[in-house]
Amino acid sequence: MSVAKFHQLKQYLDSQVIGQPELTENILIALLANGHLLVEGPPGLAKTRAINALANGIEGDFHRVQFTPDLLPADLTGTDIYRPEDGTFVFQQGPLFHNLILADEINRAPAKVQSALLEAMAEKQITVGRTTYPLPDLFLVMATQNPLEQEGTYPLPEAQLDRFLMHLDVVYPGAETEKAILQLTRNEALHEVVEPPADLTQDTIFQAREQVLSIHMAPELEDYLVNLIIATRQPELYDEQLAKWIGFGASPRATISLDRCARAKAWLSERDFVTPQDIQAVFHNVLRHRLLLTYEAEADGITANAVLDKILSQVAVP
Repeated sequence: MSVAKFHQLKQYLDSQVIGQPELTENILIALLANGHLLVEGPPGLAKTRAINALANGIEGDFHRVQFTPDLLPADLTGTDIYRPEDGTFVFQQGPLFHNLILADEINRAPAKVQSALLEAMAEKQITVGRTTYPLPDLFLVMATQNPLEQEGTYPLPEAQLDRFLMHLDVVYPGAETEKAILQLTRNEALHEVVEPPADLTQDTIFQAREQVLSIHMAPELEDYLVNLIIATRQPELYDEQLAKWIGFGASPRATISLDRCARAKAWLSERDFVTPQDIQAVFHNVLRHRLLLTYEAEADGITANAVLDKILSQVAVP
């Protein structure tokens, strides 16, 4: 098993993104589970820095796309360029043809741009004209949203939100962490930087993904995982209050994502089996963006996290 190499990468990420251990761990879980991340938080909390640090630690290239209202689909996918010298069209690749993509402030782009990204995330391919082009085997999108601004934004539709493996909330650091951040930035200004470990090769990542899929999950735990998802669709079976809060539950894609993330969590913990704690540890991040709450819940100030806490308390643990 190549867990040690991922632990070295985790230590490097933690040295570059101070005070965000959950963010760095979930970036690795997404890498192992072959999924995409939606990260939400105020500006300046090292969201861009985190994916940049990951790019420094693995074999792969990185591209940042700043999403704006005037962005066009071709700005992501690329387009056919006419060559007048021979009268032909040549396809010029867009930024999506990289291994790691930062879609910065994704909700600032209009729907047609979001849909272009949707195909890339879901199918790992893009279509321009009549031709479909495959994307790299190692392909991870980390999209960010700024929750403080609503003007000039286009909320992501539920279908696209469901394409993200996890939705992470990033919060402000404490005082001690803030001082460590100051020290880190001073060191970098003096060119005293922490060197990344030897690049984690793509072959190593693909082998690790196969090991993650072979992690053992007991039948009772699989039932528990499925029951957690069913509780979002049929909440009346568990609690009347839950039924008043949940408008629509999670799709089967949520079940798959929860399974993959729990296995990756177990693998990073150097275990060859999944525990209930692994499932519970990733439950909120996997389900947070997949629930549609009722107007009644929103009027009462009920959050998705509160609903998920309630589900965990209602579904029996094996």
